[in-house]
Amino acid sequence: MKRGSLFLISNLIVQGLFWVSKTWAEESTPKLDSGDTAWVMVSTALVMLMSLPGLVLFYGGLAKKKDVLNTMGMTFVTYALVSILWIIYGYSLAFNTDLLGIIGSPSKVLLRNITLESLQGTIPEWLFIIFQLTFAGITVALISGAFIERMKFSSWIIFTILWVTLVYVPVAHWVWGGGFLAKLGALDFAGGTVVHINAGIAALMGTFFLGKRKEPVLKPHNLTLVIIGASLLWFGWFGFNAGSALASNPLASIAFLNTNTATALAALVWMFLEWIFQKKPTTLGLASGAVAGLVAITPAAGFVNIGGALIIGIFASLAAYPMVAWVKTRLGYDDALDVFGIHGIAGIVGALLTGILADPEINQLGKGLLYGNPAQLWIQALSVGVTIIYDAIMTILIFLTLKITIGIKVSDEEELLGLDLTQHKEKAYDLD
Repeated sequence: MKRGSLFLISNLIVQGLFWVSKTWAEESTPKLDSGDTAWVMVSTALVMLMSLPGLVLFYGGLAKKKDVLNTMGMTFVTYALVSILWIIYGYSLAFNTDLLGIIGSPSKVLLRNITLESLQGTIPEWLFIIFQLTFAGITVALISGAFIERMKFSSWIIFTILWVTLVYVPVAHWVWGGGFLAKLGALDFAGGTVVHINAGIAALMGTFFLGKRKEPVLKPHNLTLVIIGASLLWFGWFGFNAGSALASNPLASIAFLNTNTATALAALVWMFLEWIFQKKPTTLGLASGAVAGLVAITPAAGFVNIGGALIIGIFASLAAYPMVAWVKTRLGYDDALDVFGIHGIAGIVGALLTGILADPEINQLGKGLLYGNPAQLWIQALSVGVTIIYDAIMTILIFLTLKITIGIKVSDEEELLGLDLTQHKEKAYDLD
């Protein structure tokens, strides 16, 4: 064979290898996907709808008439505050390059070093930032339900700033941002640990400092608003859970279906428990059961099959109902809207059941006890325990600081007059 032919053949081989390597590199490099981007944009709007107006109406309807505006305002101001704190430093410290498994790098403070070309998977990083912002916002807002009708509005604002900084941001990094719990393999698809256990424990700790209300019985002033709010929460939760796939794909679809299934069954289980023990089913019970189901399926939505979703729906209400109906009264703490009883307890149930029911055929990143991986349950229990201990300590320190400095509770006279009037000089209903 002539030297010219050998040169031609070798040149073709080299060019072929170069083309193959270039094609492989292009395929392995993340690319913007318009379908994924559109879905996560919709999901982000749905999660915001959970806070405004979903939680605003849900909590506002549950409050007494004289406190409804204050209760709504606590959620409203929380979303506004967290929106600013998140872009200043929250996102960078939660989701940037990991530092020692504890916190993210500050290199993206004020969203520096992020460009129009920056991607998070197949979606713009800008979109991922605001998607995660909505999670942070609703987590803190959920806590307010335990404190309504007796906490100073100014103290709530300072609590929001401190808690999102010292508790939410680190825990989000540990679980979702590449921190030590993520490295251990903790599973939390959409926020069972980061959102609901976190919020529930903070709510419980705060009630010990605030004490009981003068009128501690739950007397919802407008159950119509409660049902509308609960319905909006159910609707928005599809963005919360299915959106956490960060893509428009089969995983988002099963998370969507699992969310609806567990929620529906939990609502029915709660209704029948009320029917058995209280002789009448209530619309408030249906709404409470639905929220418990939403909470419990959140960590598992993208890890379990439909059978797992049914099991989680059942145990969500079986665990949360007695806490709300009996245990809270016997323990004597005043969690006004049962944030710990529903979000804390159902969040713990969901996180642990994820360690049992995670099906690798649904998501290869998750393999639970029933599928031959008992270690996953221990990892889940560890992540739950670490979150509870850290959250409890930091929340106690925050409340101690507030109590020593500006105080946390309104006067008895202000509480009896109502916080709408004494904190805001407003009335929800001008019927005089």
